Amino acid sequence: MTDLERQDLFNDVYELIDIYKEFSPLQANGTIVTEAIKPCITEMINYTIPDESESAKLKDWLDTTDFWTAPASSRFHGNFKSGLSLHTLMVIRQALIFSKPVLENFFSCPLAENYKITAKDIFLACLCHDFCKTGFYGTEYRNVKDFAGNWTKQAFYKAKSDNRNLGHGNESVLMMLEIFPEMIHNRMVMEAVSRHMGFSDLSESEGYNYSNFLQNPLVVLIQLADQTAAQWFNT
Repeated sequence: MTDLERQDLFNDVYELIDIYKEFSPLQANGTIVTEAIKPCITEMINYTIPDESESAKLKDWLDTTDFWTAPASSRFHGNFKSGLSLHTLMVIRQALIFSKPVLENFFSCPLAENYKITAKDIFLACLCHDFCKTGFYGTEYRNVKDFAGNWTKQAFYKAKSDNRNLGHGNESVLMMLEIFPEMIHNRMVMEAVSRHMGFSDLSESEGYNYSNFLQNPLVVLIQLADQTAAQWFNT
């Protein structure tokens, strides 16, 4: 990447961080304003994808799925309504914050000449990384006792029986390609989405060449963002 391309990258990153700060659903006291998630992500889409027909495809897909209301898991991080969209936004936030130190370090290594990275690449990889969780969870009920000892029905999330079989990251790649078929030519983003869970989402045979994926700085960045969003902020 040229110096000008790197400057454009980080200028766009700072603009996206400013958008997050304007809407920020995660308050200083730890409370979450879920109503701020959709306008924040929508504004980021408008910034990174100025072509209205292209951005409309993405926004329509988000609106026709349960992306805005689905949980991020059934038992772990984000196991509540809108947990998926909140987790996604926090992964975007973490990736943007980490992008400068991580990528500036990467730009100093010999592999740097093989990659050209944009803020759009970072944003889309984060936004799409858990698309496989849309339509994945259903609501069921179980009997529990309340404080008074009375039995009540309590709702909980459970993975549906028609689980997808291509792997967590690869299912998300397929959904991303449904919206943006042209992304088939962007292996950097596809690899980042496919391998965002690291070794935990690999078959034994896939693990043999896994180190090759770590040459892609976007893979490292999205893994770091995903793990810290879930573990540091419990989202």
